[in-house]
Amino acid sequence: MGFSGHLVFARSESPLLEAPLFGGSDPGLREDMHEWRPRPGGWQTLQLEQDIWEDDYLFALVEWTGAPVCVADVSDSSVALLTGLDSSGRRWQAWLNLDNAAALLVEEPEDVDDVSLWVTTPEFEEAIRHKRAELDAEVPADAEGALVWASMAGVQAAAQQTRIEGLLRARETFVEELFDALLDELGFPEAAQPSPQP
Repeated sequence: MGFSGHLVFARSESPLLEAPLFGGSDPGLREDMHEWRPRPGGWQTLQLEQDIWEDDYLFALVEWTGAPVCVADVSDSSVALLTGLDSSGRRWQAWLNLDNAAALLVEEPEDVDDVSLWVTTPEFEEAIRHKRAELDAEVPADAEGALVWASMAGVQAAAQQTRIEGLLRARETFVEELFDALLDELGFPEAAQPSPQP
């Protein structure tokens, strides 16, 4: 079973867990929050189990950090919807693992009585192909939004739109790895590798 929850990426001098929006959390919830290895420059990723994150928190976290924030809404490690927000209030969104996103977003016809039967039909496969094509057509604009967001975050890297588009179209078993690779490609400093144990 994969991870379902949110990955929150932001920059702060303090641990993200100290943000006021998490400060009022039930102490028991802290066990459902995990920090990834930090990246240089104060960039941190916080992994939150399901039902902890609210959409309003995005604005609150940008205000608290004074820097752009990106959140990945992950479902079973197989698909994620990214939402980025910068300090000017500009948002961007993108899906990771488009095939899985297409299957998730396909609307079932009103005349379907048994969804489990419908998903085995050629009509379902055609609906997925159509939705996948729609999502694919949005990739260039999504990639551009990601690049603008990264530049607002102060990343001075030669990230190429074609490479960002390639990652947005890529398939990975674990979408968390795709999220991490996208941050690397956007030019955020890579997390330090742990020192080998003697």
